[in-house]
Amino acid sequence: MSKLLELEDVTAPACCAPLSESSLGEDEAAELAAVFKALSDPVRLRLLNMIASAGGGEACVCDLTGSFDLTAPTISHHLKVLRKAGLIDGERRGTWVYYRAVPDRLTRLSGLFATPTT
Repeated sequence: MSKLLELEDVTAPACCAPLSESSLGEDEAAELAAVFKALSDPVRLRLLNMIASAGGGEACVCDLTGSFDLTAPTISHHLKVLRKAGLIDGERRGTWVYYRAVPDRLTRLSGLFATPTT
């Protein structure tokens, strides 16, 4: 007498939806890698966050430096790296420079890992 075994369907469901609507080209990947490199420093990440979340959409360098145990030239260097990466822009007003986030760049970064809408 033979017994038949009932087997469960163990077909794995799809892992997850794609994170982006399109693949990155070589040039775009190199450009974005430079942006992520700029963001890989905790001080720069905090600076960007402070600037992007500042009231009125901008922050004076005079308000940023007090939040860190770093010299003004070091803060200026970090701001220069963020500016070179295209994440912030600045405008001199008298003695001080006021920084604001570049919305298109931040939107591009957030869209890179967003699940496409249908």
